Amino acid sequence: MKHLAFAFLLLVAGCARLSQYPAPPASEADAHFTRLADEYLDGYLAWRPQSGTSLGFHQYDGKITDFSQRSVDAELGRLRSFDSQLAALDTTKLSPQASCDYRLLRAAVRRELFSFEDMQIYSRNPMIYAGALDVNTYIKRDFAPLEARVRSINAILQHAPDIFAAARANLEPALARPLVETAVEQANGAADFLSKDLVSALKVVQDQKLMAEFNAANEKAILELRNFATWLKEQKLPTANDNFALGREKYIKLLASGEMVTIPPEQLLEIGMRELRHNQQIFAEAARIIAPDKTAVAVYQSIQKEHPTEQSLIPDTAKNLEMIRQFVIDRHVITIPSPVRARVAETPQYMRATSFASMDTPGPFETKATDAYYYVTPTESDWTPQQKEEWLTAFNYYDTDVTSIHEAYPGHYVQFLCLNASPANKLEKIFGSYAFIEGWAHYTEQMMLDEGFGAGSSSADAATRVRAAKYRVAQVDEALLRLCRLCVSLQMHCQGMTVDQGTKFFQDNCYYEPKPARQEAVRGTFDPEYLYYTLGKLEILKLRQDYQKQEGAKFSLQKFHDEMLRHGAPPLRLLREVMLKDQNLWDQML
Repeated sequence: MKHLAFAFLLLVAGCARLSQYPAPPASEADAHFTRLADEYLDGYLAWRPQSGTSLGFHQYDGKITDFSQRSVDAELGRLRSFDSQLAALDTTKLSPQASCDYRLLRAAVRRELFSFEDMQIYSRNPMIYAGALDVNTYIKRDFAPLEARVRSINAILQHAPDIFAAARANLEPALARPLVETAVEQANGAADFLSKDLVSALKVVQDQKLMAEFNAANEKAILELRNFATWLKEQKLPTANDNFALGREKYIKLLASGEMVTIPPEQLLEIGMRELRHNQQIFAEAARIIAPDKTAVAVYQSIQKEHPTEQSLIPDTAKNLEMIRQFVIDRHVITIPSPVRARVAETPQYMRATSFASMDTPGPFETKATDAYYYVTPTESDWTPQQKEEWLTAFNYYDTDVTSIHEAYPGHYVQFLCLNASPANKLEKIFGSYAFIEGWAHYTEQMMLDEGFGAGSSSADAATRVRAAKYRVAQVDEALLRLCRLCVSLQMHCQGMTVDQGTKFFQDNCYYEPKPARQEAVRGTFDPEYLYYTLGKLEILKLRQDYQKQEGAKFSLQKFHDEMLRHGAPPLRLLREVMLKDQNLWDQML
């Protein structure tokens, strides 16, 4: 779920609510900035047409990025040019809204520059190319007749030779081993998707000539993906190294350019370790309420046995989702701006290999395929009884409800509804904050339980206390994972932690088994920003605390949440300027 709208007023050191000020007439400075912003967006989406399609701009359908070195260099030059032009603007002459948009666009340009210049993703990350043939959007949303979408798929798949020729030319001789290994898995997984799931999804198409074109393009793309995976294994793995870390200085720049966070890595790690120990204690205390004679991990494993049957998984999830929504309304947690529900459905077959449960909402500019789906992945008919049982343990009632809170109410789906209800402009809808979006959804898991979800009506009843403890164990289990991500990201990229050491950290601190622990550690090598789930949550909790002190008797949780989402999904440093009157508090993010 992406990019809610927000509005800021740049006044002296920061921002204030735009609604407090009358809209001034457009100035020449505003007009100049608007032309500059529009020009940037046109080029931004033209070079990233798949993003344009996902956003709902269907003039980009059937197009794909040109990854040739000439094209990459040209886009880098364009980014540098816009950064210079924005730096040269006299921002004192901009209106409040234009000043806000300026800060948003400047941050977006700098984050793109960081990926090109500091992360050097097109010369150092083979995953960029392994995942380039993503045509999922064309089969999961019916924004056009299926035959028209197949033509777009064909047009994209026909570029497979160009993509992998560019990859071989662009990538450096020695790459980081975790990225190469992951790219091999990704390329083979993409080939599997094209050969099985995509073919199955398009079997209803009756146009034989069109399908003949598809089959030819698809077979060529599959071959290119397999050959790329082989090339990586044979040519890149033997020379691979463990030099994946950004280093402390680049990590500091990443935090500043992406989220305007200026807290030193060492302080963030100290905060993360403190929160990790605190949550481990909560996990153990909740487990003791359930079964004082067992270890906390054993208790968590025991509650996983309380799950739906394979037949009742979808209807039970839908029933509980409605119950969660009603709790949000009854407890005045937040104003839900629309009665339209997300549809609970089985995850489509072609998405099941990588999806457990997920929220699929349309892009903010989509006008045709506007349904939102909460997908839940069922068991498969050819699984053994043991495999089905193992799968369903992950859908125990407590974990599933916590996931539903995160994905739907009041998490990502409510963010989507607030986006639809807002007067966001194009800049505000396209560019948003990772820490806000994922931090909000992660924050709602804890907040809902703190508000009494899962506790029933009688806190004195022993059975009710046990039920509440089971929900708390499930919720804290999710928190421990995200806290480990924060700590591992910081240590991997700033302090030399290895993948093996990161794996052990996940095993020791969120009690993961070796295989998923290693998957989490490997993800940290190429996604250092996965610390933002926890960092965003902690920033929101601090903002709530400061906002409550400011509002005093006027404070309510619903008022805080409504005010927070009314401004969209900005970097949380900017949201503090919107919501807090005391300028001395603006930089006190944690």
